[in-house]
Parts: sequence; C-alpha cells; structure tokens
Amino acid sequence: MSTLSPAKGTTLPASAPLPWSGLLALSTAAFTAVLTELLPAGLMPRMASSLGVSEARIGFLVTGYAAASFAAAVPLTALLRGLPRRAVLVGALLGFAVSNAVVALSSSYPLTFAARLVAGGMGGTLWAMLAGYAARMVPADRRGRAIAIVLAGITLALSLGVPAGTALAGAVGWRTMFGLLAGLAVLLVGWVRWRVPALPGEAPHARVPLVRVAALPGVPAVLGVTLFLLVGHQAMYTYVAPFAAQAGFGRTGVVLLVFGAATVVGIWVTGMLVDRHPRAALLGALGLCAAVMPVLGLAAGVPGVLLVAVALWGVAFGGAPTLIQTALVDVSGPERADAATSLQTTVYNAGIATGSLTGGVVLADLGAGALPWTALPLVGVALGVVVLNRRTAFPPRRGCS
Repeated sequence: MSTLSPAKGTTLPASAPLPWSGLLALSTAAFTAVLTELLPAGLMPRMASSLGVSEARIGFLVTGYAAASFAAAVPLTALLRGLPRRAVLVGALLGFAVSNAVVALSSSYPLTFAARLVAGGMGGTLWAMLAGYAARMVPADRRGRAIAIVLAGITLALSLGVPAGTALAGAVGWRTMFGLLAGLAVLLVGWVRWRVPALPGEAPHARVPLVRVAALPGVPAVLGVTLFLLVGHQAMYTYVAPFAAQAGFGRTGVVLLVFGAATVVGIWVTGMLVDRHPRAALLGALGLCAAVMPVLGLAAGVPGVLLVAVALWGVAFGGAPTLIQTALVDVSGPERADAATSLQTTVYNAGIATGSLTGGVVLADLGAGALPWTALPLVGVALGVVVLNRRTAFPPRRGCS
C-alpha cells in the first residue's frame, strides 16, 4: 500500500519511517503557541508591577489572545489557504517572534495588549494548519500517529512548559522569558525551513467554501463531539481549585500535576492506538471521562480516590483531542484539513469559553460539588454522538485512501 505525497507527487510507502524531525518541529511550534498564550497567567504579580496595572488586566492578556485566536482562525485560514503551507507556517512563527519581543520590551500596557492580539491571530492560523500539515507528511495509515506527535506539544506545554516557564521567569525575569520565547520562534523558523516539507496551498479550482466543508458528511458530528466534550471538561477543569478545596484536599498544585502527568500518558497510549483502533480508543476515552465524573461527585472527599480519578480523567482527556482531530482530517480529507480545522479551532475556543462560564454559574449557584454532575451529561452527549455516527464520522478502522 502507498500514498501520494502532495508536495512532489511521489509515492510514500506505508512502511516508510516517520519524518520525526519535521513532526517534532511542528510539535515544538504547538508548544511555543501554548506557552505564549498561557505564560502571563503565571506571571501576573510581576507583570502587573512592571506595567503599572492590576493583576486582572494582566489576565486580560490571556483573554485577548484567546479572543483573537477565536476570531482569526476561520477568516485568516480562508484568506491564506491558497498560499504555500510552509510560507504560512513561517509567517505565523515570525509573528510570534515579533509579538513576544514587543511584550519583552514594552513598558506600555496598550502596546503589550496589542502585541498579544497579534500573537492570538498567529495562534488561530497555526492551530488551523498543524494537524493537516502532519497528515500530509505521512502515509494515510499513519496520519493518526503523526497528529499525536504534533499535538503532544500542547500536552507538554501544559504539564511542563508553563510551570517551568513560570519558575524560570522568577530567576531571570519575566521580560527575559518572553525574549527567550521570541528567540525560540526564530530558531523554529530555521528548523521548519530545514526539515518540514514545502507543501502547496489549495489550487483555486479545488477550494471548497467553508460552508460546504462544514457540511461534509461526518464533519458536523466531529465538531459536535468537540463542542460538548470541551464544554463539559472545561466546566469542571476551570474550577478544580475550589472543587478540591471543598473536597478537603487543598493542594491544588498536586491535583494539577497529577492531571498533567496523566495527559502525557494518555497521548502516548493514543499514539499507539489511533491508527488501528480509532473508534474503540475514542469510545474508551470518552467513556472513561464520563465514568470519572460520578466518582468525583460521590467520593472526592477521599484523597486517594480524588487523585486516582483525576489521573484517569487526565489519561482520557489527554488522548481525546488527537482522536477527534484525526477523525476530522479523515472525514474532510487532508487537502481540506486546514479549512476543517479552522472551524474546529473556533468550536474548541467556544467550548472553552462556554464551559468556563457554565462552571462559574454552577459554582456560584450550587457549589463546587455540583460541577461533576454538570460535566457528566455534556460528556455523555459527546459519547452518544460517537456511538450514533459509526459510518460517517467514527468508523472502527481508519481508511487509507
């Protein structure tokens, strides 16, 4: 079995080794984007003092990035989809470099905020293309593993990068930390140009309008799973600290560390299963995520139960994004993956915002103990969508066409 390389029209044998260097470059790009987005959250007191604003306004630097990413993903992807893919990737990385350099040097909050909006726009562009890029670099029957490698950068940034970056900023200063991020983006440009293949953009006659991409068989189901899973997950995850405190376990850092470490395990297990048993793996991940919620709701007061449940939740959620995104690339086709993923990026961010809002309302009205019971039916709907869309979106085995 073989597949055609879109870059040169040559044949890639299914047994060909994975292009590890190129995939790791894309994974490092994902790592850089996540670290750029979330680092201000760990540096609030230092940044607030330097810029002469409140910590809440430093929090808006994260909010502004997320809002710009949400707003930019679809229109920028539509605007740039005909350009060579590597050129767009390099442009996004240079945008990160410039933005982080401005943040490192700026003493003006409005200028810093504007730079964060630029970074958010670059992030929306980047997220819309990473999975599709990885899928086009490998034979069709290895797309899932390639996507898992790239998305591992997100997991490592969340579990290791943000805590390490926060600690390093305490030693060298927050401005130096953003300067290092700018330098990393510049180095990544060289790595990408050296090891990531130059893939063409979509030819004018082959471009499918985004509305038609959204209506392709299977795409609405995948987007629906994305939305309901993220709303349910975020409603619980955003308020882990008050939930753990109510359960009598005040060491939130330990809970988050267990969750983060477990997500690494989850994405590793997913990489082993995604190309051979994608449906079973996704059903298992969503089912485990749903099963954990009643345990948290009923027995979180026992520290051992709380930590084991959080670990299982981390394993389940760590693998789910890779499985969902692989399904999206399969149903849209690699040639339309950037457009489909731009839609998913928008849905993903909407799910995060809606989940955080929902959890906040529940926390205020019913208390932290109601959060798992809020998340459970939402994750259950995501699981039900997978069960009902066996043929169009989530088949037992991945096609190799």
